[in-house]
Amino acid sequence: MDTKVTAVASTPEVGQVRPAVVPQGDPPPILPKPDPVLDLRLVIEEDQGSGSFVYKTVNRVTGEVISSLPRAELLRLRAEAKYAAGSVVKTRA
Repeated sequence: MDTKVTAVASTPEVGQVRPAVVPQGDPPPILPKPDPVLDLRLVIEEDQGSGSFVYKTVNRVTGEVISSLPRAELLRLRAEAKYAAGSVVKTRA
């Protein structure tokens, strides 16, 4: 069986290799990606109705309240005169 080679690529000699072209001037600035975690802050307020502290996670840029502990529903429950600790959960059948 005959093997025929149709074309052979030539490799350049060491002296013939051209250096890579490096663009002149300053490279474009690399801008940091906005990190949503860095835009958050913790705000601690005292609730006047219940006297407990409320911890809020607030977006600095928009002012939106992301989360609040204790939740607003629980604060409203505590403000009611008929509320007593344990009255929310029914433990007896």
